Amino acid sequence: MSSIDRSQSVGGTRTYEVRTYGCQMNVHDSERLAGLLEDAGYVRAPEGSDGDADVVVFNTCAVRENADNKLYGNLGHLAPKKARRPGMQIAVGGCLAQKDRDTIVKRAPWVDVVFGTHNIGKLPVLLERARVQEEAQVEIAESLEAFPSTLPTRRESAYAAWVSISVGCNNTCTFCIVPALRGKEKDRRPGDILAEIEALVAEGVSEITLLGQNVNAYGSDIGDREAFSKLLRACGRIDGLERVRFTSPHPRDFTDDVIAAMAETPNVMPQLHMPLQSGSDAVLKAMRRSYRQERYLGIIEKVRAAIPHAAISTDIIVGFPGETEEDFEQTLHVVREARFAQAFTFQYSKRPGTPAAEMDGQIPKKVVQERYERLVALQEEISWEENKKQVGRTLELMVAEGEGRKDDTTHRLSGRAPDNRLVHFTKPEQEVRPGDVVTVEITYAAPHHLLAEGPVRDVRRTRAGDAWEKRNAAEAAKSAGVMLGLPKVGVPEPLPAVTGGCVVD
Repeated sequence: MSSIDRSQSVGGTRTYEVRTYGCQMNVHDSERLAGLLEDAGYVRAPEGSDGDADVVVFNTCAVRENADNKLYGNLGHLAPKKARRPGMQIAVGGCLAQKDRDTIVKRAPWVDVVFGTHNIGKLPVLLERARVQEEAQVEIAESLEAFPSTLPTRRESAYAAWVSISVGCNNTCTFCIVPALRGKEKDRRPGDILAEIEALVAEGVSEITLLGQNVNAYGSDIGDREAFSKLLRACGRIDGLERVRFTSPHPRDFTDDVIAAMAETPNVMPQLHMPLQSGSDAVLKAMRRSYRQERYLGIIEKVRAAIPHAAISTDIIVGFPGETEEDFEQTLHVVREARFAQAFTFQYSKRPGTPAAEMDGQIPKKVVQERYERLVALQEEISWEENKKQVGRTLELMVAEGEGRKDDTTHRLSGRAPDNRLVHFTKPEQEVRPGDVVTVEITYAAPHHLLAEGPVRDVRRTRAGDAWEKRNAAEAAKSAGVMLGLPKVGVPEPLPAVTGGCVVD
């Protein structure tokens, strides 16, 4: 049986599946990988195909200590499937591929293609070359060949989009290997960014998230320290663009002009995710984080003064090498002072290839776990208290799909408030589509979501909702009636599940 004559192939067209691990930069890259494959004639495999596609692509992350074990476990799971299907191809890209290179093919010789973070645009060519030459293709570029946003794309959302404004990172945090894999910071030209946003808005997108490893360092490569605030203000002049977000800024580069731009540009949302990592000056120094507790809390104070209703979230690492009980208490102090709406907390784990992995003073697992539990309990309490302040407020929500896991049983819908809080609301009699906007009153608060149990006050049908409806109709009619599954069209998750490098730095 040939490689294009199987159950997952559609009318002679090969199918693909992309599996993404790590941060939002990888999510953005995966949308481009999907776009490249579809541009080359592949079609997306049905949801739940579990490795039965003709091409399976792993877009990897190198942040976690066990990232390689997870990859090789998944590759091992596919080995017998590929043995039964000679035409099947497996590709590995992303940060782990950039790091391990030839090691991947040595440990998993059934892999067909290995490509890095800088040359994702080569994937279709490498797949074809591997097929023709019948041998693995390993191609790792040492510098960026094209910004991800300039490549073809298959966006997961019809109305919300990532826009890459820079790649790479100039920092040297001791816990993070990503700068070594993504390279030095390189900025896109402002005109190219704005042209992409305008094109997305013309397609129906109403929310964009500006993306960079250290997004507010934008301008260092082009010699303009106020370039990021200027970019935010320029986004405010794009007609039809309703919501602008960005992730993730670095406290070192957070300047007053950015705060002013956030406060004075109506479509820049009152939301800020700013990684803390530790509240201890000693630990921050060991991490090579170029700010201290006073500087961090000063930024929070200025943001709250300019944008009183801003929801502020963060990342925190517990148990960094050398962290004492006093150091940890300083982290708890910052959490109490900052009153984060949400904190993504992680127990430190060694990242192979980072300076921190070789440091003295590695903290016993039992101690790290106990501190972690105390931090989570404190933040849970604060998150609930901050959410309770939302009760009684009237908010505009952008309707999402797939974000309310119990919506079907509770007969509710879900959406995101301007500050990105998740709100579940009563389903109105009027048809509401993802991308549309509803006005509701908050009646109940939980630590991680809000409820609007009363009737919806207003429904505004939008061009974004039209785009969602058009996209779903096109998916249903694609490939002579062959269903490839509805897209996951919810607003992009505000934060990645992995921190300590890449986007959230």
